Amino acid sequence: MTIKWFKNKEKSDEELLNEFQQSGNIDILGVLFEKYMHLVYGVCLKYLKNREDAQDAVIEVYEKLGKELLTKQVDNFKPWLYVVTKNFCLMQLRSQQSQIKKVKEFEKNELSFMETAANMHHTNEAWEPEEMDKRLQECLNKLREHQRACIELFYFKELCYQEISNNLQLDIKKVKSYIQNGKRNLKLCIESYSEE
Repeated sequence: MTIKWFKNKEKSDEELLNEFQQSGNIDILGVLFEKYMHLVYGVCLKYLKNREDAQDAVIEVYEKLGKELLTKQVDNFKPWLYVVTKNFCLMQLRSQQSQIKKVKEFEKNELSFMETAANMHHTNEAWEPEEMDKRLQECLNKLREHQRACIELFYFKELCYQEISNNLQLDIKKVKSYIQNGKRNLKLCIESYSEE
């Protein structure tokens, strides 16, 4: 086994790539990837600026290669791997920015619930953040099961409609409906606290 390992290490990138594409043997891909793993990690660290995220990204890039290299024609592995890694990191960053935007949007909506309630009932009392969190949690717990699950996955776990649909095994239209109705019910619940 060890002799075979050293034989594989002596092969060129092209030979290892061809061998992997013909056999689908993940061990061969491992030998090829190992040669450039430090470079992949360096690129991931440069873009993601966090060791744990970079380490996770290296694993995900490796998994991605296992699928992509079976169908793609790659002439020069090292520059191709660099581009794949860079694009993966950029997609991660885009996804993080999208999630931050969702959270800000939810917080804005949450505040508008509170402002609407304050304007309607002429209450000068401002809730502390801890009180707002407590009331929000109480209102979330009053939602129907699917509404609560969809709201939590969308706003707190930051999943998209399709991911929620897959997770809960619900039609995507139902997911959108549960989120919309859940938001409305949350608003009504929070407004009812302002009446007290």
